[in-house]
Amino acid sequence: MHSRDAVCAVILTLGLGAPAAAQTTTTTTTQPPPAANPPTTTTVPAAQPVVVADTTPHGSAVRFGLGGGIVVPVSRLGDFFKVGWQGQAAVIIRPQRFPVGFQIDGNFMQMKSKPPADTTFQVIDGTANIVFTIPTSAATTFKPYILGGAGVYNIKNKPGDTRTKFGLNGGVGFDIGNGPVVFFAEGRFHNIFSGRINDIGHPSNASFIPVTIGVKFGGQ
Repeated sequence: MHSRDAVCAVILTLGLGAPAAAQTTTTTTTQPPPAANPPTTTTVPAAQPVVVADTTPHGSAVRFGLGGGIVVPVSRLGDFFKVGWQGQAAVIIRPQRFPVGFQIDGNFMQMKSKPPADTTFQVIDGTANIVFTIPTSAATTFKPYILGGAGVYNIKNKPGDTRTKFGLNGGVGFDIGNGPVVFFAEGRFHNIFSGRINDIGHPSNASFIPVTIGVKFGGQ
């Protein structure tokens, strides 16, 4: 009897102690280690191409010229006529940074006869010329040039009939200034051949030298 009571007491003790032990058990939860800071990615903008404006002038520079001055008769024409006056209008075309250009011009000239005659020698011409500008530094304001060409000349010894003839011319000149407006001076020798426009090579019957001072504008 006593043995059975002792066994029951042991069973009760074990049954009551187990829940207590379970209640006092500390549960330890293992937290994962904090993640390392993610690497910072820096975005570098792609290099942009540098655009440089092209300030070099291109194309052709077109200028217009107006001038006037005296006209000096020479050779046989100078035996009968005095120094006269003349006016000129021109269009000049020269590609930028190229020394060779073209000039188309027209002149109106009159020369009075020497006494005792009382006549007027009148010339209206149109010529096409090649112009070679002598290279100089960009900063200089003095720009010499050489020009020459051919054209047609309407001549009239007033009072008298009008004739159209062929002629050649050549001369030198210079521009003064930089920019869209420059001044110029030039002298040219004109030689008009005798006969009709298609009679080239006959002896000259009219030679003169116009000396012109004027202004050119436009282009650069």
